[in-house]
Amino acid sequence: MKVLDKFLLKTYVAPFILTFMVVLFVFLMQFLWKYVDDLVGKGLEITILLKLIFYISFTFMPMSIPLAALLSGLITFGNLGEKNELTAMKSAGVSLYRILLPLSLFALGLSVLTFFLANNVMPYATLKSSTLIHDIQSKKLALNIDEGIFYRDIDNYILRIGKKDRDNQTIHDILIYDHTRTTGLTTLTYSKHGSMVMSENKKHLILTMEDGFVYDENVRYDASKSLSELPILRGTFESQKVRFDLSSFQFQRSDEDFYKDSYDMLSVQQLNTFIDTMRIDVVNLKSEAGNSLLSNFRYIYFYYIDSLPIDSIKISPDSIVLSQENKQKMYANAIQLAREQSSFLDFKTMEYENREKQLWRYEIEWHRKYVLAIACILLFFVGAPLGAIIRKGGLGVPFAVSILIFVIYWATGMTGERMARVGTVPSFFGMWLSTMILSPLAIFLIYKASVEAGLTDVANIKQQINGFKIVKFWTKIAKRF
Repeated sequence: MKVLDKFLLKTYVAPFILTFMVVLFVFLMQFLWKYVDDLVGKGLEITILLKLIFYISFTFMPMSIPLAALLSGLITFGNLGEKNELTAMKSAGVSLYRILLPLSLFALGLSVLTFFLANNVMPYATLKSSTLIHDIQSKKLALNIDEGIFYRDIDNYILRIGKKDRDNQTIHDILIYDHTRTTGLTTLTYSKHGSMVMSENKKHLILTMEDGFVYDENVRYDASKSLSELPILRGTFESQKVRFDLSSFQFQRSDEDFYKDSYDMLSVQQLNTFIDTMRIDVVNLKSEAGNSLLSNFRYIYFYYIDSLPIDSIKISPDSIVLSQENKQKMYANAIQLAREQSSFLDFKTMEYENREKQLWRYEIEWHRKYVLAIACILLFFVGAPLGAIIRKGGLGVPFAVSILIFVIYWATGMTGERMARVGTVPSFFGMWLSTMILSPLAIFLIYKASVEAGLTDVANIKQQINGFKIVKFWTKIAKRF
């Protein structure tokens, strides 16, 4: 490796690592901001949160690497242009294409790494993170009974505590509504004071109540009597313990096998298998609908033949005379059969469309893995020559320009993906739309950087346009008139 290649790689790798960490951090903050309501107040262990952040980080890496390649390319070549190092290289006879060669190979390596992450690591991380998010969302908020508030999160119970002492265990003015009985009636328990502690395994809340009374509406339940006729029992007690089950507050992991066949949790090889199977199912579903419809009509025809008298089968259908009552029955049966077949076709059409939309989702995910890999090379070839043209180092201008380019890339990509999801365009065209739009821009920027022309060099552009033969031809004709 030549000294120049080492210098360029050293100059590029440091900004790339920095920008990659910044971009990944921004994506993580966006994720945490989106799910902050599901994470706060549930008493989650720090290990669970660290696992979630760890898995989510790997799901964002395939998107972070292309953006980091774009931003680091802008920074690197902006610094080289601002310090006139790029000019010195060109003065020594080194062309821009030779300068881009080692970094292009590095971008190619990033592309391979991105595909590996998107194909092998990202599906596994998505499976883990999705199930973990679902389990966190299903978990109830941590047990926190405030003073004077009716607490309803314990299943079949409503609690109200009037006052709590500083030790957070001694409580006063306790009120409990018990709805555990299947009859719909309530048991009301009141206590002047008591204590509230958790069991050692944190699975039960033990409430010790002293000096209280009980109202029971369900002591002598009789189904033949109305609620207003049922007696109410009132009793007092000196001390009583109530144990509340808190198993619903515990963090419980769900079965990952339920999610593992989702389109975003499969590798390319698995997606190929699913796509082939689903395409066969779509074709079979369409053919089965027609065969089922024909078989129903055949059944109707043979049923009609079997229901006719034997002598009438030999008679021409035109010579059969039907009464008005039989005609009305035939009309009613025909309308009923038409409605049944119309409903059958509507159901089959809906099933076919749902199956086809599901197929599109799997095809979109298949293309996504390659699009993200190609995006590393594409965005590098957009950022590097643009930095050479702008000649501004640091983070200010390159960061603003890279965000603008990435927004264009992301917006066009999302637009194409949404069109592909609804079947407006094929999956291939929708997923590669952003690549097709930015590829001419990358070629244009590389050319402008190689000839050291600015983006707004109007005179140079006009000179190039006038150099075309067809323009010269029409210019001569215009001058004659």
